[in-house]
Amino acid sequence: MSLGDDTGRTRTRLPEASGDPYGGARRNGRSSSRSLVTVVGVVVLLIAAIAFANRGGGDSDAEEGGDAPKAAATAPTGEKPVAAGASGIPAGFAHDRQGAESAAANYAVALVSADILKPDRRAEIVRQVFVADKQASLEDRFDKAYSKEFLSSIGLDENGNAAPGETYVSRTMPIGTKVTGYSDTEAGVDVWCSGVFGTAGEKTTNPVTSDWFTMTLQLRWADGDWKVDSFAQKDGPAPVPGDDKASTAEEMAKAVQEYGGFTYAR
Repeated sequence: MSLGDDTGRTRTRLPEASGDPYGGARRNGRSSSRSLVTVVGVVVLLIAAIAFANRGGGDSDAEEGGDAPKAAATAPTGEKPVAAGASGIPAGFAHDRQGAESAAANYAVALVSADILKPDRRAEIVRQVFVADKQASLEDRFDKAYSKEFLSSIGLDENGNAAPGETYVSRTMPIGTKVTGYSDTEAGVDVWCSGVFGTAGEKTTNPVTSDWFTMTLQLRWADGDWKVDSFAQKDGPAPVPGDDKASTAEEMAKAVQEYGGFTYAR
């Protein structure tokens, strides 16, 4: 369902049909049902954060060849990476195609992070990520989407916090980016991502699982940086699930606390 260009997706997972979600049985993250919420004009599901390394500079073969990735597409360029801006979200992206890709990857991480569920942090993210003329309407739509009732349905309180002894997880790992359109003032970028989301806790009905999705971001060059004008999300492409043994709730919560995130530059 679409109500215009200002679209986004947020995902969460419904309880398993039966059994202890951390009882040792293998879980198929693709087969469970999901609860949906209308946010920014599109029905959506929630997750969290990453992109990848730099590729060659503007005069490289990769740049000359257009959007198709080359053998060294993720080789570092040696350029200074972008710095953390307001709210810890990277800012100061280069005014070129690679800068737009870097912005899209970092913004994908922020838009599906656990922080987007926290009212105070959500307002900061909206102000940092979106163009100025979209911020007020988007903040209002996000607030309505992430209502007290919605947060309660995924085991969080009205401030977006998990119950004592539990840890809510929402992290995104971008796998790659693709420029779908570019000019000096606008850019379209697809970000292919994997992510983990859910609640780590012995009694949770929303266990941490993984998913694959693609975010499409329309960017605009504004106030000396790339900002999001609109975004949307769709499932996949997804690989055949592996035979990994699911970690315990304690192991998952510890990993989230011990492993920090990254700033990504194309």
